Amino acid sequence: MTRRDAPGAPPDADALAFLTRPGLTRLWTAVRARLERNGLQPTGTVRLQNLDAQECEALSLLLAKPLTAPNATIRLADLDTRLRASAVGRGLAATLAELGPPLTDRRAAREATAAERTRLWSTAEETLTATPLGDQPWSRQWLEEIRRSGTLTRQSSRRPSDHSSQTALTTVTQAIQTLATLFPGTGPDSTPTPTPATWGRGELATRTTGSAHGLDDGTLLARLVLRGIALAQDVEFPTDAPSRRALWRRASVTPDEVSSTVLTYGLRPTGGTWQETALRERADHHLETHLTLRELRTVRLELTPRTRIHVCENPRIVEAAADAGCTAPLICTSGSATTVVLTLLDALAATGCAFAYHGDFDWAGIALANRVMQRYEATTPWRMNAADYEYLITRSQVHGTPQLSLTGAPVVAMWDRELTPLMQALGIALHEEGALDLLLEDLG
Repeated sequence: MTRRDAPGAPPDADALAFLTRPGLTRLWTAVRARLERNGLQPTGTVRLQNLDAQECEALSLLLAKPLTAPNATIRLADLDTRLRASAVGRGLAATLAELGPPLTDRRAAREATAAERTRLWSTAEETLTATPLGDQPWSRQWLEEIRRSGTLTRQSSRRPSDHSSQTALTTVTQAIQTLATLFPGTGPDSTPTPTPATWGRGELATRTTGSAHGLDDGTLLARLVLRGIALAQDVEFPTDAPSRRALWRRASVTPDEVSSTVLTYGLRPTGGTWQETALRERADHHLETHLTLRELRTVRLELTPRTRIHVCENPRIVEAAADAGCTAPLICTSGSATTVVLTLLDALAATGCAFAYHGDFDWAGIALANRVMQRYEATTPWRMNAADYEYLITRSQVHGTPQLSLTGAPVVAMWDRELTPLMQALGIALHEEGALDLLLEDLG
């Protein structure tokens, strides 16, 4: 490369073409990494090892001195001076920016991130102090736990120009405002007192976030608020959906307990209230019943001791059982054991009921069966063993039924060690409807 004659002119196209030759690739990679660590200042050195002939030739031309050794140590200051005096006519950082991609000043980025986090926690402290929570020890503990965990600041990117820092600040501010709404004062013994009003969770979310879904399960904001409620009430942080709902209720917040239902059939509780009577009457008339979480909190589901309850996966089984006038009690998971399903099964298990489970013969069905059987000890497979699977597959083949391929990662059936290997060997999935006639026979 020859010296430029016109300072300030654009870099010479031939000079830039020279800098992009393959023999310099490793050099620019190493120099870029060092510059980004150095705050884009051309200080320090880079060392290249095991140079091949092409690299030695390119480096010799670039540095204007012969290189024959397999290793080379290059001072960034010398390289910067050489580029400025060459046809490139600009320093090392500007040259690499020209070659692309843009350089990142990692030191400045770290400092900016630290400044953003300082601002975040300073603002959060000020917001907390300005609310009735400010003089509550539990609220200070809550904010410190959030800070130490890093849950909130992980929302912030390394580049403060992104909006994630503001998102983190908005989240913690809304969490403080929500808790201040729930605990507006303290009792005579300095313990937090919940608001006497009862909030719907969507109503509370609208008040503090502007969105009815702001406190939905699974959101970071909901987790932060629940952690605050747990500390205020001096209880354990909830680990499952029922305990989360119970904790919301401790703070006078009513979760949505009417939109999710569990499909039942033939339940005949022994209680004398209108709810138990209605369930018995629907069972007598062979009608299915959808129960909500709200109903499950009030109805007394005491059945005759050791009642055997069949559990299926597909609503079609319930429909067919009702059409056939079956008498055995039946509960449907509707494809997955959601919270409302498990709440019902928990209540029945607590009264001494036993379960018989049937589902799809595919890997998702086996996983769901495992989940139910592990949760409830008094559960037996219902036409769900290896022999049942083999019989149903053979019958479907004799009838010329199209075969559904078994896909996905295998799941070990915990109740029958022969079932999973057999399913892998045959490679056929079978949905619950394929055994419908047999299941109805058992329910009759």
